[in-house]
Amino acid sequence: MAHLSTKTYGNERGLSCTSRQWAADSDCHLLHGYSFGFHFVFAAEQLDKRGWVLDFGKGGFGHIRDWLHEMFDHTLLVAEDDPERAALEALGERGIARVRIVSGTSCERMAEMTFHKADEILQRLTGGRCWVESVECSEHGSNSAIYRSAKAVARLAEAEALATRL
Repeated sequence: MAHLSTKTYGNERGLSCTSRQWAADSDCHLLHGYSFGFHFVFAAEQLDKRGWVLDFGKGGFGHIRDWLHEMFDHTLLVAEDDPERAALEALGERGIARVRIVSGTSCERMAEMTFHKADEILQRLTGGRCWVESVECSEHGSNSAIYRSAKAVARLAEAEALATRL
């Protein structure tokens, strides 16, 4: 059985960014902003020397927190396939915006991108001892999306199967 721990980095933290859903048939095709919040589920079969899945301070989650701020704090997220990408990137070139090019600007894509980056960071920091089980990204209290990889689901199932054999 794997140990799980959670960390919420909520909407109140002020990760205010702007984006648009260029293909939407609603006002979401216009530039608009959110203060994204994130809920992480971390897993490990073996706890660290302190008995933790993950250090939530500078040595562990702090690396993820730094990336969250770099990616989402007062930034303009632009989908790589946005037909107005050049115009939006020009805002960055003029010093009007901190532009981040992303695969997509939906909450689902933000959860997926954050999952992969957080897992990459944890693999490096813990040598694979700890992994990301899921990431939930919320635009506000009413809308969120969760990304959970098949690999994470398989690792948890494998850990649970191992525990039942013991």
